[in-house]
Amino acid sequence: MRSSLVRQFGDPGQVIELVDIDRAMPGAREVEIAISLSAINPSDLIPVTGAYSARTVLPFVPGFEGVGVVTRIGAGVKDMKPGDRVIPIGASGLWQQFLVRPAEWCFTVPDDIDDQQAATSYVNPLTALRLVEQLREHFGSLKGRSVGVTAAGSAIGGMLLRLLALEEVTTTAIVRSEKSMSRLRHADRTIVADGVSLPPRLAFDAVLDAVGGTLAGGLVTRSVQSGGIFIQYGALSGVPVPQAAISGRLDVRFAFLWLRTWVHSAGRDALEAAFERSFAGLRDGLFASPVAAIYPLSRLAEALAHQVDPLREGKILLDPRC
Repeated sequence: MRSSLVRQFGDPGQVIELVDIDRAMPGAREVEIAISLSAINPSDLIPVTGAYSARTVLPFVPGFEGVGVVTRIGAGVKDMKPGDRVIPIGASGLWQQFLVRPAEWCFTVPDDIDDQQAATSYVNPLTALRLVEQLREHFGSLKGRSVGVTAAGSAIGGMLLRLLALEEVTTTAIVRSEKSMSRLRHADRTIVADGVSLPPRLAFDAVLDAVGGTLAGGLVTRSVQSGGIFIQYGALSGVPVPQAAISGRLDVRFAFLWLRTWVHSAGRDALEAAFERSFAGLRDGLFASPVAAIYPLSRLAEALAHQVDPLREGKILLDPRC
């Protein structure tokens, strides 16, 4: 079967190979899945660079999100059968034609959710839901609170703005370009910020940050009000939040959300409930993710180039079947 493979850390466009490998047989309580579509997310590419080398074992197959069809089952699998459409989570490996995964880490897809929706139903929706839940845990009611959302022009940024609007939160969408600003007319406020020239007098009860670096440091230092919370869930800048900014604001709670950590501690019931909310959000448009292009896995290099194109609008999906 065709598979991607990372043997060494580096630029994803240079170090991710396409290889032919043997299909593995599912063992006890495992299923084999023929992957229909898989997504490309920043969280797929960051480990390839070596940013998490201490917890990433080489070689590995990238890809945390996608959908496929069960083809074979191992002994002891009772709740799944060949032909079932599932979302496998819990580890990377979806950028290949066939994947073997424990059945307990696979979640059935409802018939009314198509493959493109299913392939984007995990990383962003569950992260967005968990971020809003963390805000509730900190504040209780969110009505009337003010929240800044960095990288608000991204797919998950849009999800967060829509979720927070349902909570009657005043949101500020923080983006990097005038083009992104023009697309976010539904936000209460939209600003362009490069991290150095933050507008004055910004004041938030909370910030949800996917960028890190100078932008995050400036928001922590100058914009989060006393008693507020700053939650980092990504580092698109490739630079951590400056430690001086964190240590200088003891009156602000600083928290991380890494979806993988939550997923591995939440338990099956909580994950099933989260996917039910994700599917509901896909049905009503709350978690809609525009798709920019679908590439065969055989054209992975083109897909990766499109992923980093600053003019890209929408998700890049891979079809490992071709």
